[in-house]
Amino acid sequence: MGYSYGLAATLRIISGKWKPLILYFLLDGPKRYGELKRTIQGVSAKVLIQQLKELEADCVLARTDYKEVPPRVDYALTPLGRSLAAAIVPLCTWGTENMAEMASIFAERDSLP
Repeated sequence: MGYSYGLAATLRIISGKWKPLILYFLLDGPKRYGELKRTIQGVSAKVLIQQLKELEADCVLARTDYKEVPPRVDYALTPLGRSLAAAIVPLCTWGTENMAEMASIFAERDSLP
C-alpha cells in the first residue's frame, strides 16, 4: 500500500495501544518477554504477543530465540525501529511536561454526561 504522506505510514506501524510503549521501552536495549510484560502494566499476554509479532513483521523489532532449555527469547529494536522509537521520545517528553494539565482535562471530559 502506498502512502502520500509519511505520517500515515508511521501511524500504521505504531497503531495499537501498546506498540509505542513497546518501542519506547526497547530503546535502552533488548528485553525478554517477561520484562516487557512487567514493564507495560495493563497489557494482556495475548495482546502483547500479537503486537510484538506485528512489530517484527514490520521490521522494527527483531526476535532472537536462543534455542535453550528453558526457552530464552529476547526482543530488540532494528535500526529502523531504533529511529522510530527515537521519534517517540519527544511525545513522551510532551506528555510528561503536560501530565497535570492533561489529567485535569481528562477528568473534566470524563465527568460530562
